[in-house]
Amino acid sequence: MRTRVRRGVVVAGLSVALGAVPNWLGAEPETSVPPVGTPHFSELPASIPLWVGRPPGYTGQDSSEVYSWEHWGAFWSPVVTNINFPALLPFLPLPAKATGVAVVVCPGGGHEKLALEHEGYAVGRWFADHGIAAFVLKYRLAKAPGSTYRVDVQSLMDAQRAIRTVRFHAYEWGIDQNRVGIIGFSAGGEVAYYAATRFDHPVPGSSDAVDTVSCRPDFAGLFYPGLEHDTVTVPPHAPPVFLCAAADDQNHLDEPCVRLYSACKEAGVPAELHLFATGGHGFGIRRQPLAAYSWPTLFVNWLGERGTR
Repeated sequence: MRTRVRRGVVVAGLSVALGAVPNWLGAEPETSVPPVGTPHFSELPASIPLWVGRPPGYTGQDSSEVYSWEHWGAFWSPVVTNINFPALLPFLPLPAKATGVAVVVCPGGGHEKLALEHEGYAVGRWFADHGIAAFVLKYRLAKAPGSTYRVDVQSLMDAQRAIRTVRFHAYEWGIDQNRVGIIGFSAGGEVAYYAATRFDHPVPGSSDAVDTVSCRPDFAGLFYPGLEHDTVTVPPHAPPVFLCAAADDQNHLDEPCVRLYSACKEAGVPAELHLFATGGHGFGIRRQPLAAYSWPTLFVNWLGERGTR
């Protein structure tokens, strides 16, 4: 099996990555001007609940989601917290563009909130415009105010159920059930890491038909993943992994990427690592003239090299 490190970046694809982000869905965009009121998402596709009614692992919380704006560097970004009923938001490509590949997208936010736009909806729109079905996951948050959830229990359960849900509905959504992956940013990268390494021992959920489907992702993309542990564990049959971070990450999350790459190499798991000189933490997907924002094109090319796309 092939394992590669790319510590530079091919900037030729940058214009493609930055210039092709469509605005064909009405998500609330980021803004450099302090916004007034709460974010609105009236024109997004309908969300898909992962379970009907209260989900497994329910801990007595029924209150509604809370949407607000948060200041991220030069941007004000829409965020959501207080998620008690996990769901997927589908971004499906036009049939003429569809490749059959699907990806579950886990936004970051420190397990306290989810960064909906630059690590969620904008990512979903970009993938869909490039023929990949994307499903943005609203997962339960371990550090939200008053939360009793755990990352390795409820958050992981939601990610595993999301993969199973996409596979279960693969035919009707035009997806190849053998090309379903997961990606995550920051805290969402931790959730995706667990999904990519703990599929052999899934969190017990429901016993319906969806939970009989495999929760092993066919590939994983981890972007500045929030892995706080000194060591990481990668089973030898883990899926191929794409790793990406910036060397000037304020939270030093480039270091877990290097450790995880080494663990993949030792386990014989195909991996590719991109460390950009600049980009900071939480760069997500935006139209900015930094090499770090070429990651969508690099990721799609990596899928193609592996025969996934």
